[in-house]
Order: sequence, then C-alpha cells, then structure tokens
Amino acid sequence: MVAEANPPRRRQRSARRELFCPAHPKQAIEGNGRKYFLHLLTPEELKARGMTDRRARLVIQAYPVLVLSNEWLEELFCPHCGSSRWCHVTKHNRVEHTVRWAPRELWEQVAHVDPAHANPSVGEFTRRQARSGGRRADGKRYFDPGN
Repeated sequence: MVAEANPPRRRQRSARRELFCPAHPKQAIEGNGRKYFLHLLTPEELKARGMTDRRARLVIQAYPVLVLSNEWLEELFCPHCGSSRWCHVTKHNRVEHTVRWAPRELWEQVAHVDPAHANPSVGEFTRRQARSGGRRADGKRYFDPGN
C-alpha cells in the first residue's frame, strides 16, 4: 500500500498595513511604536464621526469613556522626510489606513498623556542626554559599528 502524498500547504504572508506619508503620498512610512488610542467623552465627539444624535447619547450613557479601537496617535518615520512625526491614524480595514499629521488638540483625547509637559519621573540630566541624540563630543555616535 502506497501512502498518498499530501499536497503542499499554501501559506500566504499576511498583508501588512499600508501607511503613506501625508506630505509624500507615494512614500510608505513605518512605525512600530506605541499606539495611543483616542477616548471620547461627549456625544458631540461621536456625532462628528458620523453617529446620529440619539445613538451618540445612548452610547455615552452606557459607556462614559468610549475608547476608539480604529483611531490612534502613533509616531511614524518617513524616509523621504528623514524624520519621525506624530500621526493620527484611522483604520478602515486590516490593510487600509488613513494617515494625517496629528494636531495638538487630539492629545486631549488620549488618557494619561500630556505632551506639553515632560515626564516628571525623568531627571533633567537624562532628558538632556536624550535630546543630544547619543553623540560624542567629536560629533560621532556612540554606538556606530564603524567607529
């Protein structure tokens, strides 16, 4: 009796999210940093996102703080710009997203984060060293393998 060969399994790599720079629409941008999800507290904020007045009031009564799972703030890097910027990301489906620069007002909808004030648990020396970008006095980076 001959064992029947199993057909090879087809494995497809899952589709990655497509994020594009708001300033350069053809340039893909990357970010694996922390996501800060938006919180809604008033029916007006829900109505601005397309919900009816009655339904928005019912939702806020049921959930005093509604966390949006499809909108967040994330720091993204654009190779064309050469910099990282905070972006407001809206998820439409698993792959498609809308990206725009995050206005400062959106940070008010994020819990436990105030971008205007530095973290009080971080010392002044540590904050100054972080701003220096990890460079030595001669301008080279500390952790460059080519030094």
